[in-house]
Amino acid sequence: MSLEARLHPSLRDEPLFAAHLFPVDFGSRTAKVERLARRLAASAVERDRTGGSPQAERELLRDSGLLTLAVPQQYGGQGVAWPEIYRITRYLAAVDSSLAHLFAFQHLQVATLLLFGNPDQQRHWLTRTVQERWFWGNATNGRDNGLTLAPREEHYELNGSKSFCSGALGADALVIGVQRSKKPEDRVFIVLPSQREGLAVNSDWDGFGQRQTDSGTVQFEQVFVDASELLGPVGPSPRTTLRACLSQLILTQLYLGNAQGALDAALRYTREQSRAWPASGVANASDDPFIQQRYGELWLRYRSALPLAEHAAQRLQTAWEKPALTAAERAEVALAISEAKVVAVRAALDITSQIFETMGARATSSRYGFDRFWRNVRVHSLHDPIDYKVRDLGHWLLSSQGPQPSLYS
Repeated sequence: MSLEARLHPSLRDEPLFAAHLFPVDFGSRTAKVERLARRLAASAVERDRTGGSPQAERELLRDSGLLTLAVPQQYGGQGVAWPEIYRITRYLAAVDSSLAHLFAFQHLQVATLLLFGNPDQQRHWLTRTVQERWFWGNATNGRDNGLTLAPREEHYELNGSKSFCSGALGADALVIGVQRSKKPEDRVFIVLPSQREGLAVNSDWDGFGQRQTDSGTVQFEQVFVDASELLGPVGPSPRTTLRACLSQLILTQLYLGNAQGALDAALRYTREQSRAWPASGVANASDDPFIQQRYGELWLRYRSALPLAEHAAQRLQTAWEKPALTAAERAEVALAISEAKVVAVRAALDITSQIFETMGARATSSRYGFDRFWRNVRVHSLHDPIDYKVRDLGHWLLSSQGPQPSLYS
Protein backbone atom coordinates (compact mmCIF):
# COMPACT_ATOMS: atom_id res chain seq x y z
CA MET A 1 0.00 0.00 0.00
CA SER A 2 1.34 3.42 -0.92
CA LEU A 3 2.13 6.06 1.68
CA GLU A 4 -0.70 8.26 0.35
CA ALA A 5 -3.18 5.39 0.67
CA ARG A 6 -2.12 4.77 4.26
CA LEU A 7 -2.59 8.40 5.21
CA HIS A 8 -5.76 9.19 3.23
CA PRO A 9 -8.73 6.98 4.13
CA SER A 10 -10.55 8.21 1.01
CA LEU A 11 -8.13 6.06 -0.99
CA ARG A 12 -8.96 2.87 0.87
CA ASP A 13 -12.03 1.02 1.99
CA GLU A 14 -12.45 2.18 5.59
CA PRO A 15 -14.15 5.06 7.46
CA LEU A 16 -12.85 8.52 6.69
CA PHE A 17 -12.36 9.27 10.39
CA ALA A 18 -11.79 7.24 13.54
CA ALA A 19 -15.38 6.26 14.34
CA HIS A 20 -14.86 6.09 18.11
CA LEU A 21 -13.59 9.67 18.14
CA PHE A 22 -15.69 11.28 15.41
CA PRO A 23 -18.96 9.35 15.08
CA VAL A 24 -21.01 9.81 11.93
CA ASP A 25 -24.79 9.81 12.09
CA PHE A 26 -26.86 11.89 9.72
CA GLY A 27 -29.80 9.52 9.74
CA SER A 28 -31.09 8.65 6.28
CA ARG A 29 -28.56 11.09 4.78
CA THR A 30 -25.48 9.41 6.24
CA ALA A 31 -24.60 7.45 3.11
CA LYS A 32 -24.96 10.53 0.89
CA VAL A 33 -22.80 12.67 3.15
CA GLU A 34 -20.16 9.98 3.51
CA ARG A 35 -20.03 9.38 -0.24
CA LEU A 36 -19.68 13.09 -0.96
CA ALA A 37 -17.01 13.56 1.71
CA ARG A 38 -14.99 10.62 0.39
CA ARG A 39 -15.02 12.00 -3.15
CA LEU A 40 -13.97 15.45 -1.98
CA ALA A 41 -11.23 14.03 0.24
CA ALA A 42 -9.68 12.11 -2.64
CA SER A 43 -8.44 15.32 -4.29
CA ALA A 44 -8.54 17.86 -1.44
CA VAL A 45 -4.77 18.11 -0.88
CA GLU A 46 -3.94 18.54 -4.56
CA ARG A 47 -6.73 21.06 -5.13
CA ASP A 48 -5.63 23.08 -2.12
CA ARG A 49 -2.16 23.18 -3.62
CA THR A 50 -3.31 24.35 -7.06
CA GLY A 51 -6.15 26.66 -5.98
CA GLY A 52 -8.55 27.89 -8.63
CA SER A 53 -12.27 27.35 -8.89
CA PRO A 54 -13.56 23.87 -7.93
CA GLN A 55 -16.28 23.68 -10.55
CA ALA A 56 -16.14 19.86 -10.81
CA GLU A 57 -16.44 19.52 -7.04
CA ARG A 58 -19.30 21.99 -6.98
CA GLU A 59 -21.08 19.64 -9.34
CA LEU A 60 -20.51 16.87 -6.80
CA LEU A 61 -22.31 19.03 -4.24
CA ARG A 62 -25.11 19.67 -6.70
CA ASP A 63 -25.43 15.97 -7.57
CA SER A 64 -25.43 14.96 -3.89
CA GLY A 65 -28.98 16.23 -3.41
CA LEU A 66 -27.86 18.07 -0.27
CA LEU A 67 -28.18 21.64 -1.57
CA THR A 68 -31.92 21.75 -0.80
CA LEU A 69 -31.65 20.83 2.89
CA ALA A 70 -32.77 24.26 4.11
CA VAL A 71 -35.53 24.71 1.53
CA PRO A 72 -38.94 24.10 3.17
CA GLN A 73 -40.86 21.03 2.03
CA GLN A 74 -43.68 23.20 0.69
CA TYR A 75 -41.30 24.38 -2.04
CA GLY A 76 -40.00 20.90 -2.79
CA GLY A 77 -37.03 21.01 -0.43
CA GLN A 78 -36.14 18.83 2.53
CA GLY A 79 -36.83 21.24 5.38
CA VAL A 80 -33.95 19.99 7.54
CA ALA A 81 -33.26 21.65 10.90
CA TRP A 82 -30.17 23.83 11.29
CA PRO A 83 -28.33 21.61 13.79
CA GLU A 84 -28.15 18.83 11.20
CA ILE A 85 -27.07 21.21 8.45
CA TYR A 86 -24.31 22.47 10.73
CA ARG A 87 -23.15 18.94 11.58
CA ILE A 88 -22.91 18.08 7.89
CA THR A 89 -20.99 21.31 7.27
CA ARG A 90 -18.56 20.42 10.05
CA TYR A 91 -18.04 16.93 8.66
CA LEU A 92 -17.39 18.18 5.14
CA ALA A 93 -15.02 20.85 6.50
CA ALA A 94 -12.90 18.11 8.05
CA VAL A 95 -12.02 16.90 4.55
CA ASP A 96 -12.44 20.03 2.42
CA SER A 97 -13.01 23.33 4.18
CA SER A 98 -13.51 25.31 0.97
CA LEU A 99 -16.31 23.11 -0.35
CA ALA A 100 -17.90 22.99 3.10
CA HIS A 101 -17.91 26.78 3.02
CA LEU A 102 -19.70 26.79 -0.34
CA PHE A 103 -22.13 24.13 0.87
CA ALA A 104 -23.03 26.11 3.98
CA PHE A 105 -23.33 29.41 2.13
CA GLN A 106 -25.86 27.82 -0.20
CA HIS A 107 -28.12 27.37 2.83
CA LEU A 108 -27.36 30.88 4.09
CA GLN A 109 -28.73 32.33 0.85
CA VAL A 110 -31.83 30.14 1.15
CA ALA A 111 -32.25 31.46 4.68
CA THR A 112 -31.95 35.03 3.38
CA LEU A 113 -34.92 34.39 1.09
CA LEU A 114 -36.88 32.93 3.98
CA LEU A 115 -36.08 35.86 6.27
CA PHE A 116 -36.46 38.75 3.84
CA GLY A 117 -38.53 37.53 0.91
CA ASN A 118 -42.29 37.92 0.71
CA PRO A 119 -44.37 34.76 0.12
CA ASP A 120 -44.43 35.19 -3.66
CA GLN A 121 -40.67 35.69 -3.83
CA GLN A 122 -40.02 32.68 -1.63
CA ARG A 123 -42.24 30.48 -3.72
CA HIS A 124 -40.72 31.69 -7.01
CA TRP A 125 -37.01 31.52 -6.11
CA LEU A 126 -37.02 28.49 -3.84
CA THR A 127 -39.16 26.39 -6.17
CA ARG A 128 -36.72 27.17 -8.98
CA THR A 129 -33.83 26.33 -6.65
CA VAL A 130 -35.17 22.79 -6.26
CA GLN A 131 -36.51 22.21 -9.77
CA GLU A 132 -33.47 23.64 -11.58
CA ARG A 133 -30.90 22.35 -9.05
CA TRP A 134 -29.51 25.81 -8.46
CA PHE A 135 -26.27 26.65 -6.75
CA TRP A 136 -26.40 30.03 -5.00
CA GLY A 137 -23.61 32.56 -4.56
CA ASN A 138 -23.53 35.86 -2.74
CA ALA A 139 -22.37 39.46 -3.02
CA THR A 140 -23.45 40.67 0.40
CA ASN A 141 -20.27 41.93 2.12
CA GLY A 142 -21.75 44.50 4.49
CA ARG A 143 -18.51 46.45 4.94
CA ASP A 144 -17.94 46.93 1.23
CA ASN A 145 -19.93 49.98 0.13
CA GLY A 146 -18.62 50.04 -3.43
CA LEU A 147 -22.01 49.12 -4.86
CA THR A 148 -24.86 51.55 -5.48
CA LEU A 149 -28.54 51.00 -6.25
CA ALA A 150 -30.19 53.82 -8.18
CA PRO A 151 -33.89 54.11 -9.10
CA ARG A 152 -34.74 54.54 -12.75
CA GLU A 153 -38.15 55.17 -14.33
CA GLU A 154 -39.68 51.76 -13.68
CA HIS A 155 -36.76 49.76 -12.38
CA TYR A 156 -33.43 50.04 -10.52
CA GLU A 157 -29.80 49.93 -11.61
CA LEU A 158 -26.72 48.49 -9.89
CA ASN A 159 -23.25 49.95 -10.41
CA GLY A 160 -19.95 49.25 -8.68
CA SER A 161 -18.44 46.15 -7.14
CA LYS A 162 -18.50 43.81 -4.15
CA SER A 163 -15.62 41.86 -2.64
CA PHE A 164 -15.47 38.53 -0.75
CA CYS A 165 -18.32 37.11 -2.84
CA SER A 166 -18.10 33.47 -1.83
CA GLY A 167 -19.61 31.04 -4.28
CA ALA A 168 -20.40 33.66 -6.92
CA LEU A 169 -18.21 32.17 -9.65
CA GLY A 170 -20.27 29.55 -11.44
CA ALA A 171 -23.41 30.19 -9.38
CA ASP A 172 -26.85 30.11 -10.97
CA ALA A 173 -28.17 33.03 -8.91
CA LEU A 174 -26.83 35.59 -6.45
CA VAL A 175 -28.05 37.22 -3.28
CA ILE A 176 -26.75 40.80 -3.33
CA GLY A 177 -26.64 43.21 -0.44
CA VAL A 178 -26.51 46.94 -1.06
CA GLN A 179 -26.60 49.87 1.33
CA ARG A 180 -29.12 52.59 0.55
CA SER A 181 -27.90 55.28 2.93
CA LYS A 182 -25.06 55.99 5.35
CA LYS A 183 -26.87 53.99 8.05
CA PRO A 184 -25.38 50.44 8.21
CA GLU A 185 -28.79 48.93 8.89
CA ASP A 186 -30.41 50.63 5.88
CA ARG A 187 -29.68 48.03 3.24
CA VAL A 188 -31.65 45.79 0.97
CA PHE A 189 -31.14 42.29 -0.41
CA ILE A 190 -31.56 41.66 -4.13
CA VAL A 191 -31.85 38.37 -5.98
CA LEU A 192 -30.53 38.16 -9.54
CA PRO A 193 -29.72 35.43 -12.02
CA SER A 194 -25.94 35.34 -12.35
CA GLN A 195 -26.09 35.73 -16.14
CA ARG A 196 -27.76 39.15 -15.99
CA GLU A 197 -26.23 41.54 -18.51
CA GLY A 198 -23.59 43.84 -17.01
CA LEU A 199 -22.78 41.47 -14.14
CA ALA A 200 -19.24 40.03 -14.14
CA VAL A 201 -17.86 37.54 -11.59
CA ASN A 202 -14.07 37.62 -11.28
CA SER A 203 -11.81 34.71 -10.37
CA ASP A 204 -9.45 36.84 -8.28
CA TRP A 205 -9.58 35.32 -4.79
CA ASP A 206 -5.99 34.71 -3.60
CA GLY A 207 -6.15 34.03 0.15
CA PHE A 208 -3.58 31.55 1.48
CA GLY A 209 -6.41 29.55 3.05
CA GLN A 210 -9.94 28.62 1.97
CA ARG A 211 -8.36 28.65 -1.47
CA GLN A 212 -11.30 27.24 -3.42
CA THR A 213 -14.21 29.25 -2.05
CA ASP A 214 -14.51 31.41 -5.18
CA SER A 215 -14.51 34.44 -2.87
CA GLY A 216 -13.44 37.02 -5.42
CA THR A 217 -15.11 40.22 -6.58
CA VAL A 218 -18.28 40.81 -8.55
CA GLN A 219 -18.60 43.89 -10.77
CA PHE A 220 -21.86 45.55 -11.79
CA GLU A 221 -22.19 47.91 -14.74
CA GLN A 222 -25.66 49.31 -15.34
CA VAL A 223 -27.22 46.06 -14.17
CA PHE A 224 -31.00 46.04 -14.53
CA VAL A 225 -32.96 45.20 -11.37
CA ASP A 226 -36.70 44.75 -11.46
CA ALA A 227 -38.63 45.93 -8.43
CA SER A 228 -39.75 42.35 -7.80
CA GLU A 229 -36.09 41.32 -7.39
CA LEU A 230 -35.71 43.44 -4.26
CA LEU A 231 -36.54 41.16 -1.35
CA GLY A 232 -39.34 42.25 0.90
CA PRO A 233 -40.58 44.57 1.98
CA VAL A 234 -39.86 43.19 5.43
CA GLY A 235 -39.76 45.49 8.40
CA PRO A 236 -36.88 45.27 10.89
CA SER A 237 -37.47 42.64 13.55
CA PRO A 238 -35.38 40.45 15.85
CA ARG A 239 -36.13 37.48 13.59
CA THR A 240 -34.70 39.03 10.42
CA THR A 241 -31.45 39.74 12.27
CA LEU A 242 -30.95 36.00 12.70
CA ARG A 243 -29.13 36.04 9.37
CA ALA A 244 -25.97 37.23 11.13
CA CYS A 245 -26.37 34.47 13.71
CA LEU A 246 -26.70 31.85 10.99
CA SER A 247 -23.55 33.13 9.32
CA GLN A 248 -21.50 33.26 12.50
CA LEU A 249 -22.41 29.69 13.38
CA ILE A 250 -21.38 28.53 9.90
CA LEU A 251 -17.90 29.89 10.60
CA THR A 252 -17.85 28.03 13.92
CA GLN A 253 -18.49 24.72 12.13
CA LEU A 254 -15.67 25.40 9.66
CA TYR A 255 -13.23 25.94 12.54
CA LEU A 256 -14.26 22.75 14.29
CA GLY A 257 -14.26 20.77 11.05
CA ASN A 258 -10.68 21.79 10.35
CA ALA A 259 -9.76 20.90 13.93
CA GLN A 260 -11.31 17.47 13.49
CA GLY A 261 -9.57 16.89 10.18
CA ALA A 262 -6.21 17.97 11.58
CA LEU A 263 -6.52 15.81 14.69
CA ASP A 264 -7.53 12.71 12.77
CA ALA A 265 -4.83 13.13 10.15
CA ALA A 266 -2.15 13.73 12.77
CA LEU A 267 -3.19 10.71 14.83
CA ARG A 268 -2.95 8.47 11.77
CA TYR A 269 0.45 9.87 10.89
CA THR A 270 1.79 9.46 14.42
CA ARG A 271 0.62 5.85 14.66
CA GLU A 272 1.80 4.84 11.19
CA GLN A 273 4.72 7.10 10.25
CA SER A 274 6.28 9.01 13.14
CA ARG A 275 9.59 7.76 14.51
CA ALA A 276 10.25 7.80 18.23
CA TRP A 277 12.72 10.41 19.44
CA PRO A 278 15.98 8.76 20.55
CA ALA A 279 15.83 10.22 24.07
CA SER A 280 12.25 9.00 24.64
CA GLY A 281 13.32 5.47 25.53
CA VAL A 282 10.39 3.96 23.61
CA ALA A 283 10.23 2.10 20.32
CA ASN A 284 7.09 3.77 18.95
CA ALA A 285 6.23 7.47 18.83
CA SER A 286 2.73 6.63 20.08
CA ASP A 287 4.28 5.48 23.38
CA ASP A 288 6.14 8.73 23.98
CA PRO A 289 4.58 10.33 27.10
CA PHE A 290 5.19 13.85 25.80
CA ILE A 291 3.35 13.08 22.56
CA GLN A 292 0.54 11.47 24.53
CA GLN A 293 0.35 14.56 26.74
CA ARG A 294 0.11 16.92 23.79
CA TYR A 295 -2.60 14.88 22.09
CA GLY A 296 -4.52 14.79 25.34
CA GLU A 297 -4.38 18.58 25.57
CA LEU A 298 -5.48 19.04 21.96
CA TRP A 299 -8.34 16.60 22.41
CA LEU A 300 -9.56 18.54 25.45
CA ARG A 301 -9.60 21.73 23.40
CA TYR A 302 -11.70 20.08 20.69
CA ARG A 303 -14.07 18.40 23.14
CA SER A 304 -14.57 21.64 25.08
CA ALA A 305 -15.58 23.52 21.94
CA LEU A 306 -17.92 20.93 20.44
CA PRO A 307 -20.76 21.04 23.03
CA LEU A 308 -20.88 24.83 22.84
CA ALA A 309 -21.39 24.64 19.07
CA GLU A 310 -24.13 22.04 19.46
CA HIS A 311 -25.85 24.09 22.17
CA ALA A 312 -25.72 27.25 20.05
CA ALA A 313 -27.22 25.39 17.07
CA GLN A 314 -30.12 24.17 19.19
CA ARG A 315 -30.74 27.67 20.54
CA LEU A 316 -30.72 29.02 17.00
CA GLN A 317 -33.18 26.38 15.83
CA THR A 318 -35.55 27.23 18.67
CA ALA A 319 -35.40 30.91 17.73
CA TRP A 320 -35.82 30.08 14.03
CA GLU A 321 -39.07 28.27 14.72
CA LYS A 322 -40.61 31.21 16.58
CA PRO A 323 -42.72 33.46 14.33
CA ALA A 324 -42.42 36.30 16.83
CA LEU A 325 -38.95 36.45 18.35
CA THR A 326 -38.25 38.96 21.11
CA ALA A 327 -35.11 41.07 21.27
CA ALA A 328 -34.12 39.35 24.52
CA GLU A 329 -34.50 35.90 22.95
CA ARG A 330 -32.46 36.96 19.98
CA ALA A 331 -29.72 38.29 22.29
CA GLU A 332 -29.55 34.93 24.07
CA VAL A 333 -28.93 33.19 20.75
CA ALA A 334 -26.19 35.68 19.83
CA LEU A 335 -24.47 35.16 23.19
CA ALA A 336 -24.51 31.38 22.77
CA ILE A 337 -23.01 31.72 19.30
CA SER A 338 -20.34 34.12 20.57
CA GLU A 339 -19.31 31.59 23.21
CA ALA A 340 -19.14 28.82 20.65
CA LYS A 341 -17.25 30.82 18.06
CA VAL A 342 -14.56 32.18 20.38
CA VAL A 343 -13.82 28.80 21.91
CA ALA A 344 -13.87 27.12 18.48
CA VAL A 345 -11.43 29.66 16.98
CA ARG A 346 -8.98 29.25 19.84
CA ALA A 347 -9.24 25.47 19.84
CA ALA A 348 -8.85 25.21 16.08
CA LEU A 349 -5.85 27.52 15.89
CA ASP A 350 -4.13 25.58 18.67
CA ILE A 351 -4.91 22.17 17.22
CA THR A 352 -4.05 22.93 13.60
CA SER A 353 -0.67 24.43 14.54
CA GLN A 354 0.37 22.10 17.35
CA ILE A 355 -0.22 18.83 15.49
CA PHE A 356 3.23 19.34 13.98
CA GLU A 357 4.77 19.04 17.45
CA THR A 358 3.38 15.50 17.58
CA MET A 359 4.35 14.45 14.04
CA GLY A 360 7.79 15.95 13.54
CA ALA A 361 9.71 17.55 10.70
CA ARG A 362 8.87 15.00 8.00
CA ALA A 363 5.18 15.90 8.34
CA THR A 364 5.87 19.35 6.91
CA SER A 365 6.32 17.86 3.44
CA SER A 366 3.93 19.59 1.07
CA ARG A 367 2.64 16.28 -0.30
CA TYR A 368 0.70 15.69 2.93
CA GLY A 369 -0.96 19.10 2.98
CA PHE A 370 -1.27 19.10 6.76
CA ASP A 371 -0.71 22.86 6.80
CA ARG A 372 -3.99 23.47 4.97
CA PHE A 373 -5.97 23.02 8.16
CA TRP A 374 -4.17 25.90 9.91
CA ARG A 375 -4.25 28.12 6.83
CA ASN A 376 -8.00 27.61 6.46
CA VAL A 377 -8.70 28.47 10.08
CA ARG A 378 -6.30 31.41 10.13
CA VAL A 379 -7.88 33.04 7.08
CA HIS A 380 -11.46 32.44 8.16
CA SER A 381 -10.91 33.41 11.80
CA LEU A 382 -10.13 36.94 10.61
CA HIS A 383 -13.63 37.30 9.14
CA ASP A 384 -14.50 39.51 12.13
CA PRO A 385 -12.46 40.04 15.33
CA ILE A 386 -13.26 37.57 18.10
CA ASP A 387 -12.15 40.22 20.60
CA TYR A 388 -15.50 41.91 20.02
CA LYS A 389 -17.30 38.67 20.81
CA VAL A 390 -15.39 38.43 24.08
CA ARG A 391 -16.22 42.06 24.82
CA ASP A 392 -19.91 41.38 24.20
CA LEU A 393 -19.79 38.54 26.69
CA GLY A 394 -18.03 40.70 29.29
CA HIS A 395 -20.49 43.52 28.78
CA TRP A 396 -23.38 41.09 29.25
CA LEU A 397 -21.85 39.71 32.45
CA LEU A 398 -21.45 43.18 33.91
CA SER A 399 -24.67 44.81 32.69
CA SER A 400 -27.03 41.93 31.83
CA GLN A 401 -27.41 43.54 28.39
CA GLY A 402 -27.08 41.29 25.36
CA PRO A 403 -25.30 42.31 22.16
CA GLN A 404 -27.09 44.59 19.75
CA PRO A 405 -27.81 43.01 16.35
CA SER A 406 -25.24 43.90 13.71
CA LEU A 407 -23.73 42.41 10.57
CA TYR A 408 -21.48 40.28 12.78
CA SER A 409 -23.39 39.61 15.99
